[in-house]
Amino acid sequence: MRLVFVGPPGAGKGTQAQFICERFSIPQISTGDMLRAAKAEGSLAPELVATMAAGGLVPDEAVVALIEVRTVREDCATGFLLDGFPRTVPQAVALEAMLSKQGSKLDVVLALEVHKDLLIERAVLRRTDKRTGRIYHLKYNPPPADAVLEHRGDDHEDVVKKRVETYEAMTAELLPYYAALGLLRRVDGVGLVEQVKARVFEALGV
Repeated sequence: MRLVFVGPPGAGKGTQAQFICERFSIPQISTGDMLRAAKAEGSLAPELVATMAAGGLVPDEAVVALIEVRTVREDCATGFLLDGFPRTVPQAVALEAMLSKQGSKLDVVLALEVHKDLLIERAVLRRTDKRTGRIYHLKYNPPPADAVLEHRGDDHEDVVKKRVETYEAMTAELLPYYAALGLLRRVDGVGLVEQVKARVFEALGV
């Protein structure tokens, strides 16, 4: 199973990705994690390190090169779940060319969908107990009375809105591109974790 998993921030993609990886015994490949690891071990070109430090985007060819190295490892022999890439059509085309060179191709592109208003509600009402690190939700999972609550900066409404809008803008052409190739499977991400899991597995044909 070689798949790309996309979804807006706060959709629950991380939880569902774990289920998928366990079910198919495949690794989750996060381009963000790979870039940070390459930077930490000193294998990332100095100009790319500078780009990351300035908050810029690493060129597509550099990311594809990292993915190419990662996907030929032994743990990817039966597939992989790619998280965070591609986000644009040019990236998708570059990924397709790289996989073709390896003699493989994507099986499916899974899109976890949650309405923007609900994504914002999920994030904005999220609170962390500073003593225990546990995460609560003021509406769906209220904290105990003695919790020392913290509202993280990236859970503020203006930040969440911007992140969701950035995701929507970046994938506006990507999802139709994959739909035209017959690879796209859309999954409703609203509901209990187990309900969403069942829909995900149904979309994957298992």
